[in-house]
Amino acid sequence: MARDQDRTVLSVFGALTAVTAFLIAAIAVVAIANKDGSSSSSSSGPVAVSLSEYKINPSTINVPVGGSLTVTNAGTMPHNLSVTGGPATPDIAAGKSATLDLASLKEGTYEVTCTIPGHAAAGMKGTLVVGGSSSGSSSSGSSSAHSSTGTPDYQAMDDAMIAGADAYLAAFTKYGTGVPTKGTGNVLLEPVAGPDGYKQINLEASIIDWEVEPGKVVKAWSYNGQVPGPAIKVQPNDKLRITLKNNTPMGQDIHWHGISTPFGQDGVSPITQPMIQPGESYTYEFTAPAYHEMGMYHPHNGGDISVVNGMYGQFQVGDVPLPTGKTVSGFKQPDKYNVTQAIPMVLNDAGNLGLTLNGKAFPATQPIVAKVGETLQVTYHNEGLMCHPMHLHRIKQLVVEKDDWPLDSPYFVDTLTICPGERYTVLITPTPDEVGIWAYHCHILTHAETEKGLAYMVTALVVPPVPPAGKSAT
Repeated sequence: MARDQDRTVLSVFGALTAVTAFLIAAIAVVAIANKDGSSSSSSSGPVAVSLSEYKINPSTINVPVGGSLTVTNAGTMPHNLSVTGGPATPDIAAGKSATLDLASLKEGTYEVTCTIPGHAAAGMKGTLVVGGSSSGSSSSGSSSAHSSTGTPDYQAMDDAMIAGADAYLAAFTKYGTGVPTKGTGNVLLEPVAGPDGYKQINLEASIIDWEVEPGKVVKAWSYNGQVPGPAIKVQPNDKLRITLKNNTPMGQDIHWHGISTPFGQDGVSPITQPMIQPGESYTYEFTAPAYHEMGMYHPHNGGDISVVNGMYGQFQVGDVPLPTGKTVSGFKQPDKYNVTQAIPMVLNDAGNLGLTLNGKAFPATQPIVAKVGETLQVTYHNEGLMCHPMHLHRIKQLVVEKDDWPLDSPYFVDTLTICPGERYTVLITPTPDEVGIWAYHCHILTHAETEKGLAYMVTALVVPPVPPAGKSAT
């Protein structure tokens, strides 16, 4: 293993050169094979359908009885095509295709959608006509969110919104949580100091049953049986020994995204380390940087499967530097913040989890409680495939850090956009006139609401009333 880890830079670049040559040759072969511009299917073959953000093209698909579809994902994130009550493709990665056999369908008209959470509401609905027109497709174009159902039942939508919000508030009143589900992520993992001065951290990669929202259990990829994985905080200059046990069917590694490590510990198999095979363990050893960094950890190999399905977590070195005493947009910051909670907020939008905050979808998301005068420190981590504008009602977010870098000029926002791989840390300090229950959500509207009410990437910030003098809050 030591020889594998100690590859020279020259050998790595040699391998990369060989890969590049192979890719150039492969592209040439593809170009020759397609130079005549011919279609990949005949008029009597499968009907071509294209998926993208956020439409099905064509919106009305005509196929003969017993026909099939070739479904291509022309977008940038996973999509699928499902016949309501009938066959469906698996999730299709960007640039890939799948065949959907429709032989089981009788002549008639069917609804088709992408069933990844939020995608149908964003416009990925269409109509499948079996046996009508016998060829290909009709005119293209995106469908509206309710085009296949006629006029929406607005009263039913209003009733669903009220019922969902009431259930969420009732759960918070009773349990102090969203509607209860099994499983909690972001549990703080304390390294164990060893006699040789190293701090030991043990992680296990495995596939688990995870309740994303009430009654919806999916297969999630996890660290230590939780989504997100344990939140890890170490101190500058800590000597770290981190052991990963791989109990998944796929080779594993851990990339310390945003954390300064030696080349051999960067966690990119097979370049910086051998792949950790199923059933095997591997130990990383490095010294934490001498300064604060805010990162995240996740697999690099097979990340399009494991990361989008839940295998990620926050990795923090030292404390976030705060802008004490500074004046920001005319507002003097305190000489000392009363930081009572440091909260990782991991954003996801793909895989089995779909649109989630910290591995949960509304109404299972965790409400956040902050008293007047307390400061919340929230760090966003985007482990998904698209950008998310996170909007907090009424109370401003003070952005103090981008990725690993404390900002020389912090700034206030009510909506902050976090793109894949990015981290932002914000401070939230409620004032006496901000008592209330404030919506806190992704402002891509189909990521926060459906015809059934609030959904997916929604939580709440609760600021309780200030108790009268001499009395404590209950």
